Amino acid sequence: MRKKLIEVALPLVAINLEAVRRKRKAPAGYPTSLHKWWAQRPLAAARAVLFAQMVDDPSSHPDIFRTEKAQEKERQRLFRIIEDLVKWENTTNDEVLDRARSEIWQSWRSACADYVEHQQAKQMFDRFTLPAFHDPFAGGGSLPLEAQRLGLKSYASDLNPVAVLINKAMIEIPQKFAGLSPVNPESRSHVDLIGRDWKGAHGLGRVHTNYAIMAAYGDNFGAV
Repeated sequence: MRKKLIEVALPLVAINLEAVRRKRKAPAGYPTSLHKWWAQRPLAAARAVLFAQMVDDPSSHPDIFRTEKAQEKERQRLFRIIEDLVKWENTTNDEVLDRARSEIWQSWRSACADYVEHQQAKQMFDRFTLPAFHDPFAGGGSLPLEAQRLGLKSYASDLNPVAVLINKAMIEIPQKFAGLSPVNPESRSHVDLIGRDWKGAHGLGRVHTNYAIMAAYGDNFGAV
């Protein structure tokens, strides 16, 4: 089994600095600015950990990176992706997210090739479908939300009904309406709103004219 990046090294300084910076004050429009969860996971750390556990460490590919120097050079390149990925301002940056998703897909297809002879290869190692993410104790939903942002299909569950409601609002409902235009009569009366392209759940944010809570979440759901 190939080693993952998280088993070898992480750019901890960059991750810690961003996690501390956002812990002091949640950015306007993010759910934590409306509700403070008890065991909140810093989004910077959640995003970095998910990426690093999906991506192969360069030492796992000695056929490509034959020397320790070459491996370290490639590792630093992956670190730069993480350093960009953890920044709040890049939360919906398609270029940064696409680079991260591309690395995840590359490592996944490498794993699929490794296990092509596995007796359950068709079910477990489909090179066209990333493995799903499941958080059985999702709480405020940081991990499943970030997994979804990185291209994984997310499943979240929790015994606390408040946690279930938060996860439905952040993960389930926006995904169902992703890319769709507003459905409320007032918005549909404006041709400029119906005729344009709607990114992510921004159309859902227009369900109420004042945007309410969903509009506040809009920028964060744009990458989901």
